[in-house]
Amino acid sequence: MTYHFAARVTSMQPSPTIAVSDRVRALRQEGHDVLDLGGGDPDFATPEHICRAAAEAMARGETHYVASAGILPLRQAIARKLRDENGIDVDPSQIIVTPGGKSALFSAILALVGPGDDVVMFDPGWVSYEPMTTIAGAGIARIPLDPADNYRITREVIEPHLTPNARVLIVNSPNNPTGRVLTREELEVVAAIAQERDLIVISDEIYEKIVYDHHQHISIATLPGMAERTITVNGFSKAYAMTGWRLGYLAAPAPIIKQVAKIHSHSVTCATSFAQYGAVAALEGPQGFIDTMVEAWDRRRRLISSGLSAIKGVHCPLPEGAFYAFADVSGTGMTGQEVARLLIDEARVGVTPGDAFGEVSANHIRLSFANSDDIIERSLERITRVLGG
Repeated sequence: MTYHFAARVTSMQPSPTIAVSDRVRALRQEGHDVLDLGGGDPDFATPEHICRAAAEAMARGETHYVASAGILPLRQAIARKLRDENGIDVDPSQIIVTPGGKSALFSAILALVGPGDDVVMFDPGWVSYEPMTTIAGAGIARIPLDPADNYRITREVIEPHLTPNARVLIVNSPNNPTGRVLTREELEVVAAIAQERDLIVISDEIYEKIVYDHHQHISIATLPGMAERTITVNGFSKAYAMTGWRLGYLAAPAPIIKQVAKIHSHSVTCATSFAQYGAVAALEGPQGFIDTMVEAWDRRRRLISSGLSAIKGVHCPLPEGAFYAFADVSGTGMTGQEVARLLIDEARVGVTPGDAFGEVSANHIRLSFANSDDIIERSLERITRVLGG
């Protein structure tokens, strides 16, 4: 039998970050001792009160379909959170709860663009923005950022890469993979250009609570003129150690929500019912454990950054947010792909090659420090042994 597949699928590669984790699992099944620094899964357990709320919801029979946009108590809790923590004023009717932040991004892109439209994204950027855009049938306008300038966003950097068909611009801060936290001045540049060019901004804020030192997360929807043209995407995976729960959400102006809701209802129906009750407990319960996690990641970012930078030919700046180290390995004489292959084959450490995030970072590797101190220390020992001290 001959199978025929859509061109949008045959030309697409699987998620590079998931591919790294899959390779790690395969090697482990073969009996190899492999350390995984490829994924972004917090090593902390979901707090007990969140698990208990979901279990109690199951016990009382909350195991059926719920409103497609999400249960009202959760949308109300999200609206309060956005108002009190982010300064974004939305009604619960302007919120859709999704099975993970990835689903929120996907539905938004599918609702906003199609053939003849372009989505503007920064390079480097998260691995799934481009495939999502391709599946939607839209074009891609990449804006290369300079690692030597700490990936700073300026008008001069953006404007040459805007196309006449640009409709959407994606912003991610704190950033995956670079760890940058955008300043107010950078966000003001993006906001000004979005208004001048009549662009919708998708703001991916999944790492908002994971910031270090003096850096501060700012939601671009709070800037003048941006509430009407911003889709704020967030979720529970990172800040609440709920990756397996698959819960995210988006908040947007009512006309956008109306269209995104169509995609959402026809693709996933609704996010898991009892998990949503756990999410209510996450938002309304104690928040101190987030500080505990961030304190641990702060320690680990310093450990991994200094450890990598001590290796000849490797330079790893201290991340400002999120939990990824983005190391320049050009001094080794190898590309990021070559280093990543060497590390998994000889050091038995899984890392993500930088070109997964764009051409700008072909000489980089991304390493997750959402792992224990012990795993990071052992990984550094292995990496140093293979790359040389």
